[in-house]
Amino acid sequence: MKCPRCSADKDKVLESRTNKDGTSIRRRRECLNCGYRFTSYERIEEKPIIVIKKDGRHQPFDITKVERGIRQCTEKLNITQDEIESILQKIEDSIYELAGSKNTVTSQQVGEETLKQLYPVSRVAYVRFASVYRAFDDLDQFIEEIEHLARR
Repeated sequence: MKCPRCSADKDKVLESRTNKDGTSIRRRRECLNCGYRFTSYERIEEKPIIVIKKDGRHQPFDITKVERGIRQCTEKLNITQDEIESILQKIEDSIYELAGSKNTVTSQQVGEETLKQLYPVSRVAYVRFASVYRAFDDLDQFIEEIEHLARR
């Protein structure tokens, strides 16, 4: 690694530490040319997941979009921040698994996975999310979804 001060490419590692969640390594280094000490970080670089939208457009997967939807459908319900974070982690893990080596998923897969994770936490949140995701445009669709839930 090049020294940020003198640009020499010879250094020695003085100390290496893994961060708490094991996703990066911090290394203290010393330039063998000028003696300058500096820190480098090593992180896993994952390929981004691409979501194929209903209209054929491609977008990078963004868990914050899912989070916004979950926060809206759980508003004023007794669902904790920890539960929301757990749901998001399960969704993200599933999306990476579904994407596989192609690194693509459909927006339908994202929506269905979100519903799957909401169901055991709150059926009200499930119906709220389903109404937006499935674009309910009349009362009959709500009733049908609620009857479907009652049969589960």
